[in-house]
Amino acid sequence: MLKTAPAVFSVGTDYQIMFEVTSDALVSVRVGEETYYDESNGIMNTLSSMHRVTVPASLLDKEKKYTVCLRPLIERKPYFSNTGEVVEIDFDFKPVPESNIRAYHLSDTHNRIETPVAAAKAFGDIDFLILNGDILDHSGDPSKFANIYIICGEITGGHIPVVFSRGNHDLRGNYAEKFADYTPSQNRNTYYSFRLGSIWGILLDCGEDKDDSHAEYGFTVACHPFRLRQTEYLKSVIANADREYNADGIKTRLVISHNPFTEKLPAPFDIEKDIYTEWATLLDDYVKPNVMICGHIHKNYIRYPGGTDEYIKRPCPVVVGSEPYQDKFIGCGYIFGDEKIEIIFTDSLGNTISSETIKK
Repeated sequence: MLKTAPAVFSVGTDYQIMFEVTSDALVSVRVGEETYYDESNGIMNTLSSMHRVTVPASLLDKEKKYTVCLRPLIERKPYFSNTGEVVEIDFDFKPVPESNIRAYHLSDTHNRIETPVAAAKAFGDIDFLILNGDILDHSGDPSKFANIYIICGEITGGHIPVVFSRGNHDLRGNYAEKFADYTPSQNRNTYYSFRLGSIWGILLDCGEDKDDSHAEYGFTVACHPFRLRQTEYLKSVIANADREYNADGIKTRLVISHNPFTEKLPAPFDIEKDIYTEWATLLDDYVKPNVMICGHIHKNYIRYPGGTDEYIKRPCPVVVGSEPYQDKFIGCGYIFGDEKIEIIFTDSLGNTISSETIKK
């Protein structure tokens, strides 16, 4: 009944376990002695084939396994609905370790599956996966959301966490407004913090890459107020630092953004300098991240604070790490150590393209 293995998304202090089913079902997930349901105000969700069950990360990390429970829905009626016997599917789960954490970053796959997956496998075993926007070409075809879960299933098997952020192409198409129904979100927001082992991170969503008034969008976006809300969100995270990036056990601080908003881009992509400068300043003054992980540019490179190419003062090294080609794909692996971060670019042909080390 599962189309793919579940994706275990890290959101705040929870995991959102998401998957699509092949036929109507009532869905729950059991972790240890606790059962969690895909429900809305007490009503089990069945209208969509996509399901989301939120479980506490601390509990799943402790139990190291979960069970997806699917009860077939034969006919939903106002009285005496017809249902089948529960099908249970067990999954082992590996929590992220405290040190020498391995992760792989993919962005801008644009509906490619085989080559991005091959690039990730060239890096070897990982502790978590980062999908950083534009995994689809656009949100005009809801069937393509399955590609997110195919990639997650191929790489993680439902056994390790995934960090997911939205890209600018994800804002385009008839189902863009429903994007949060098909992907992880926090209170339907596509920006939030997360915690995995000794790693704390924050997702910042730049939205579209040109001004809201650009003819390409036809008045279908309002990203400027969306970015202003994120400024206030970032300030609230800073106000709550002791439970966020200054919490006990944090060794690595990440910023994940599809768009590398500190970089100088040509017109018409040179937008929102005031907002992005404020984000970078708040991060630099308070959060003090170790690295910012980005995509969007369709290239692989690392930029450091203080370089002559600096457009907005970078709060940390910026890594742009996904390069799609017609016949191959280059992605970016990370090894997060206590004193350094190793960055390794690999391709779908099994090659290591380059590597570099950032000291914390």
